Amino acid sequence: MSFTMKMITGKIKVVTGLHIGSGSTEMHIGGTDNPVIKNGSEPYIPGSSLKGKLRSLLCLYAGDENNEKIAKLFGIAADDKVNKDKAEELKTSRLSFWDCFITDEWRKNILNRQIDFTEVKMENTIDRATGTSKNLRNTERVIPETEFDFKLTLKVFDNDEDLQQVVLGALKLLEMDSLGGSGSRGYGKVKFIDLKIDGTDIQSTFDAIKPFEDKDKRFI
Repeated sequence: MSFTMKMITGKIKVVTGLHIGSGSTEMHIGGTDNPVIKNGSEPYIPGSSLKGKLRSLLCLYAGDENNEKIAKLFGIAADDKVNKDKAEELKTSRLSFWDCFITDEWRKNILNRQIDFTEVKMENTIDRATGTSKNLRNTERVIPETEFDFKLTLKVFDNDEDLQQVVLGALKLLEMDSLGGSGSRGYGKVKFIDLKIDGTDIQSTFDAIKPFEDKDKRFI
């Protein structure tokens, strides 16, 4: 079965402080309780974080974890019993995710302004019975306006239906939701900008997607 590949590129712009944790449990003196994941000294967005969030949002939107288009995009596990009749067709995921690193332009901006890539925000919880705060901790966040290079590869097989619109719809759902931790508290709002497919500008097409306004035009 032959296929072609499409490259979706652009930038992810941070709108509100973004926290994707490093998983570190070690506390350093003068450091933070909850650091973000970094490549050296610079924060980045792991491709795995994008993959997990986009798949989760698509499943919620479709109302079915076993939706065939979602399975095609993300692949299925070897022991998937629900899709066993189409296991050969679905085992190859159409999407390949890339880690997203700070853009050269934003790096220069940070150096020129002599500021940090991240900020530290104090967090606590409120005891509803007493109205007092407890469990004070500090959380590191990527600062607003930060831009990351974004790249996604879509494999298109000969017998595939149009999956490109599903991918763009998933990105729009992410814009409407959040990325990383503490989204319900306002963290992790992002925007996709300068979107292109194989070098052709598709930003206006993406901006026009309205996932919930017209039920007859749902993308999945």
